Amino acid sequence: MSRVFRLIISCPDQVGIVAKVAGFIASEGGSIVEANHHTDAINQWFFMRHEILASSLKSDLEGFKQKFAPIAEQFDMDWQVTDSGQKKKIALFASKESHCLADLLYRWHEEDLPGEVACVIANHDDLRRMVEWYDIPFHHIPVTPDTKLDAFAEAQAQVEQYGIDVIVLARYMQILPPKMCVDYAGKVINIHHSFLPSFVGAKPYHQAYERGVKLIGATCHYVTEALDAGPIIEQDVIRVSHSHTIEDMRRLGRDVEKTVLSRGLRYHLEDRVLIHGNKTVVFGN
Repeated sequence: MSRVFRLIISCPDQVGIVAKVAGFIASEGGSIVEANHHTDAINQWFFMRHEILASSLKSDLEGFKQKFAPIAEQFDMDWQVTDSGQKKKIALFASKESHCLADLLYRWHEEDLPGEVACVIANHDDLRRMVEWYDIPFHHIPVTPDTKLDAFAEAQAQVEQYGIDVIVLARYMQILPPKMCVDYAGKVINIHHSFLPSFVGAKPYHQAYERGVKLIGATCHYVTEALDAGPIIEQDVIRVSHSHTIEDMRRLGRDVEKTVLSRGLRYHLEDRVLIHGNKTVVFGN
């Protein structure tokens, strides 16, 4: 896959943004290989994501940023430029359930996940052998009511030591402390085993069964201080009926969970997710 620079922009909507950006890229000799735009007409906010062939540009990444900065200031842009050749480092947080973790490790091993899994941190030791088969460091950090603050301080120290760019809660089943949510805002991804905002919190399949729903789903979202209420990245559903038990729903739901989580993580790693308030714009491919 050819190396690209990804130019990500959000700003107040006004005439001339696309023309100005396109003109700048052309002046740098840049070849745009993917272009996405969206205008939130209600809030008058504009979003853009361009992939530019790195080999076509006159400047390196830092040079590109310096030259683009005056345009960003002119249009009051929230912006970034990333290099697809610099893979984001991932920390996977896990517990006892293996399906999401196993799926992500497999995708990473098959080079189907555009990032680097740097470590796995788990509050139980059950999945150590599976993780170490992939030659990935495994850190067992137990979490109890009495040791929770110290445990999360240790986990955060590991995250900082590895230089992690994104944390993935692969059915971690622990609530992160508020400070960690703030420190890593927009960088912690969770999979919740229901179609949010329905059935938040614990045992959503039990809640769905009691409600007699005909669709169950999963939601990949960013973690915030509010439980299961962060910006949603990806969702999917599967049909169920009155004949399905809670165990049936859990079995069917596991397939949806791992697919939704892997898609959401891929979107994040490819800089396809733009957060605006408590919503996202996702330029999928």
